[in-house]
Amino acid sequence: MSSGLVSVAYVVASICFILSLGGLSHQESARRGNLYGVAGIIIAVGATLASVGDGGTTAIVIAVLLGAGIGIPIANKVEMTQMPQLVALLHSFVGLAAVLVGFSGYIEPLIATTGAEHTIKLVEVFVGVFIGAVTFTGSLVACGKLDGRIDSKALTLPARHEMNMLAVILCVLLGYWFLGTDSMSSGVTALVLMALIAAILGIHLIMAIGGADMPVVVSMLNSYSGWAAASIGFMLGNDLLIVVGALVGSSGAILSYIMCKAMNRSFISVILGGFGQTTSSASAADSDQSVHESSVDDVCEELRNADSVIIVPGYGMAVAQAQNGVSDMTRILRERGVNVRFGIHPVAGRLPGHMNVLLAEAHVPYDIVLEMDEINADFPETDVVLVIGANDTVNPAAAEDPGSPIAGMPVLEVWKARQVVVLKRGMATGYSGVENPLFFKDNTRMLFGDARESIDKLVGGLRA
Repeated sequence: MSSGLVSVAYVVASICFILSLGGLSHQESARRGNLYGVAGIIIAVGATLASVGDGGTTAIVIAVLLGAGIGIPIANKVEMTQMPQLVALLHSFVGLAAVLVGFSGYIEPLIATTGAEHTIKLVEVFVGVFIGAVTFTGSLVACGKLDGRIDSKALTLPARHEMNMLAVILCVLLGYWFLGTDSMSSGVTALVLMALIAAILGIHLIMAIGGADMPVVVSMLNSYSGWAAASIGFMLGNDLLIVVGALVGSSGAILSYIMCKAMNRSFISVILGGFGQTTSSASAADSDQSVHESSVDDVCEELRNADSVIIVPGYGMAVAQAQNGVSDMTRILRERGVNVRFGIHPVAGRLPGHMNVLLAEAHVPYDIVLEMDEINADFPETDVVLVIGANDTVNPAAAEDPGSPIAGMPVLEVWKARQVVVLKRGMATGYSGVENPLFFKDNTRMLFGDARESIDKLVGGLRA
């Protein structure tokens, strides 16, 4: 295939990716957005295969087959509850690819460059390896935290910000050495040292961020992986990689900013580990309060007598895989004339849009799934709120306890409803480690047990 046709194919693939992002911005068009993305990938891979020689084609096909042989079984095995850690792990692959391509592009460049063009090329290599190394190790730490292999508490070392700044300064000095040397061995040494420092920086940055802010971290790592891909594109002179990397990088950064606003967080502070403490000045567990336990029959009676019900799902619903039962319960209540809606917090679950995907899979109508800002004002007029596995996103300490680690974070104000029913296995804290005073309020009833089993019993009771 001629270079002109390859360029046209890359432009078409880029348009498909842009349309994919546009489609994924709404639940109704998400399926179409996925199809655009798949079409873009097929066009891009096809054009790449057609633009290389026979030897290159064989190598690419082998690599694709190996990747597919690993990826397809993993995708089939991973549960929806494990998607956040899988996404973080995949981000690390992009970072590692940027590091490897950066080294190979420096040691054996595809195109010989001189003068200012050579300097620009070296800057691209250095920046690409730096971003890739931070993304690689940071994503691995995020994956470990999300999977519970690493403590979700923030690692707040003394003078941590100064250490981060020192690491950046050392990388800048190594960059000065890298750009000023004509020796290949010296250049490689500078790159290796910088990559090691950047890798340690990536570990420390994410270790210093607590569990409450991990959804933002995943989104930000997505942005990092995009910029890493863009840097690979500059190194290889591939326009498609530059466009796709910029799309992913900018959209990830915008999403991170939106999520920080939803959590009343400082964007810069979260990324630099400024938040994430997991102790509260006023812990509900230290009080003498007791919870009010309910039963399936009592909750069924409450739901039968209700005119309006709001369901607030959380990570516990995903773990129990209770979304299909919730969908059945919703249909039964709506057939009885009950106004049923869903309240979704921007950071519910472990990944942006986690709850929306689960509810869409269970065929819950899109028009009754509302965001926090759309539904928060309706809680005082709501008869019953069902909180299914949510914790931090419904914690009144955010509004009532100035000393809480999540103080000021906008939450779903479920406690303002007439009756709140919390479906939960026990009294454990949420992912942030902050105690929840909601469980002890007079209008809250606890329905303990596995969320899926409890929902199935509720569905059976409502049908009866």
